[in-house]
Amino acid sequence: MYTRKEESYGVLYQNENGPEIGSATDRVIIRDGLVFRNTAGQEELYPYEDWRLPARERAEDLAKRLPVECIAGLMMYSPHQMVPSLPDGPFASTYGGKCFVDSGREAWELTDQQKKFLGEDQVRHVLVLKLADVETAVKWNNEMQKYAEMQPFGIPINFSSDPRHGADAGAEFKGAGCQVSRWPDGLGLGALFSPEACKEFGKAVAKEYRALGITTALSPQVDLGTEPRWMRVEDTFGACPQMTAAMGRAYCDGLQTTEESADGWGAESVCAMAKHWPGGGPCEGGRDAHYPFGKYAVYPGGNFGEHLIPFTEGVFRLDGPTGKVSAVMPYYTISWNADTVDGKNVGNSYSHYLISDLLRGTYGYDGIVCTDWGITQDPADHMDSFGSRCYGVEELSEAQRHLLALENGVDQFGGNSDSRPILKAYALGCEKYGEERMRERMEQSAVRLLLNLFRCGLFENPYLDPEKSRAVVANEELCRAGYEAQLKSVVMLKNKGALPVAGRKKVYVPARHISARRSFFRTELPAQESDPVVKEVFADYFERVSSPEEAEMAIVFIESPLSDGYSQEDAAAGGNGYRPVTLQYRPYCAEHAREHSVAGGDFREAFTDRGYRGKWNTPANASDLDLVLETRAQMGEKPVVVCIRMHNPTVPAEFEACADAILVDFGVEQRALLDLICGKAQPSGLLPVRLPKDMRTVEEHCEDLPSDIEPYADSCGNVYEFAFGLNWDGVIEDERTRAAKKRDVESRR
Repeated sequence: MYTRKEESYGVLYQNENGPEIGSATDRVIIRDGLVFRNTAGQEELYPYEDWRLPARERAEDLAKRLPVECIAGLMMYSPHQMVPSLPDGPFASTYGGKCFVDSGREAWELTDQQKKFLGEDQVRHVLVLKLADVETAVKWNNEMQKYAEMQPFGIPINFSSDPRHGADAGAEFKGAGCQVSRWPDGLGLGALFSPEACKEFGKAVAKEYRALGITTALSPQVDLGTEPRWMRVEDTFGACPQMTAAMGRAYCDGLQTTEESADGWGAESVCAMAKHWPGGGPCEGGRDAHYPFGKYAVYPGGNFGEHLIPFTEGVFRLDGPTGKVSAVMPYYTISWNADTVDGKNVGNSYSHYLISDLLRGTYGYDGIVCTDWGITQDPADHMDSFGSRCYGVEELSEAQRHLLALENGVDQFGGNSDSRPILKAYALGCEKYGEERMRERMEQSAVRLLLNLFRCGLFENPYLDPEKSRAVVANEELCRAGYEAQLKSVVMLKNKGALPVAGRKKVYVPARHISARRSFFRTELPAQESDPVVKEVFADYFERVSSPEEAEMAIVFIESPLSDGYSQEDAAAGGNGYRPVTLQYRPYCAEHAREHSVAGGDFREAFTDRGYRGKWNTPANASDLDLVLETRAQMGEKPVVVCIRMHNPTVPAEFEACADAILVDFGVEQRALLDLICGKAQPSGLLPVRLPKDMRTVEEHCEDLPSDIEPYADSCGNVYEFAFGLNWDGVIEDERTRAAKKRDVESRR
């Protein structure tokens, strides 16, 4: 038996002993009193439409029926989608040939580009960057799913998202918009030293993602944060392989598991895509592989195998019923000299050794392998570019690059919405292997890709109920849990009796200055003056005064040094363009850097040595140090509290002695810091990474080793070591610290 109900998107059927069936077209098949979606438009109930069958059997049945053009569509993952797409923002699109502002369209309506890639190119995996609000997200999801349902085979859309739950999720390469519960970023979760808390985080993400129509999370990031200069170290769980494995395992269990489901999959599940195989952390000199100047991961410490542990002992071995992470994303990097079979130094997705031999073969991973975004496109003609990532295979055509990745065992191509290169790759494969074998290879990927759609119940009901979504997204329970995690993630490094603060004090907070610098997308950001205080929040705690003389105490908000490892100006002046990424505020000269780079070579460069010994760099926020020093001098004996938003492990030597208290924030709201300052909560966070003594120890360390940096010892005699942190009673010693120290000792062996 079943019931039928009209909905804004179409009709909803409820099977008495089965799933809900949502349809915009009301094309259904009724058999034995049960309702099934009729996606094929036939009277016969095909096996892939029968929700009583196992997900894999359904996926295999549909894969055999699909023309190669549909399989090519499944193999693509769209570029980042902005909802709505604004003309002055990134990834701008059009509505009826006009920009959004001039079109008169609603925020949730489909762009011209979305209609094309859903219809002509048959894309069914869509990456969402910005969502205006819950209402917009729900209506856009339903419109997109309706459009997909009306296409041949009615394959629903798998929406995905980069992490969007961080307290500073407005960062350029993270999901934003549409307020959700706020949690610490990766290092902040690592600072909890609690896999159980990470599992709860995964559950919260799953609830809100499903309420927004998102069924794949491009997370967790289980790279090891062994290289402190890397710009993405803040999104890792830290440098310890065992801790990272435990956190990644817990997160995937929380994210993927539908309770009371025999195999763990269902309407509450979100597929996890672990990144970045085989570990993107050891980028040489800390330069990131989004850019050609940072394309090499190096292993001077011979520690390649340890970077696999978060995968092989973590997300590939889940405790929960889903068993393993549903997808893996290789990083852009060329893992220098890691290929011990063919000796090829190419981007990870183009490496037969890393994907076919190691990932698929040695470790038996049979889930989805999806490339990072934009690796198949032709490269730009200059080094300082965003999006030139076909590393090591620049001489190949786009079709040849796709075929090479398919030959290695890659299933999906991130950032692609044009099916032509994949279809050309298929034709090349047919010439090389024969049509039967190439068709078999395409079906193999199709089964993997379809499997997740069936597992998450999208073939039954991909539509959202606005009222239910509003009740879930950013609800009080989830927001409270996220805020508690924020409080617990803050690490107190120092406290000479300055904290906690009693009463409503008069507080001086200096404004910040950040010099001009390059953005994540390598555009020029102008210099800016900024007030670090969220005024409406700060006023709930303290009276802000305009001068140190009026103040009873000072709070100085700073960031870790913001620096860049490449200079167009240096290259234009005849240098190699490379300079040190610095973790200190004062101008830095790399006197102790290695004389010659470990890796090098690019068709745009006439040299292979990317060394930068003897070169200088100054971070864009060098004046943050001046704020601390000047405030200390101006405040005299009155307390100075330093709150540092730590994107990267920072050299504390320049400012530590001038602070009476230091709080490290790995991504929290300002209210959390103020609650701790006022004693409304007890500091409990522990350092998930070491803070270096100086830049010499950073330059002399090996990018792939987790424990070869000498930590800083402060003026109170405390060492800013892995798992160090203070509470009101002093140095924290508990089960977490004991277990962490044991893991750290094991990682040094």
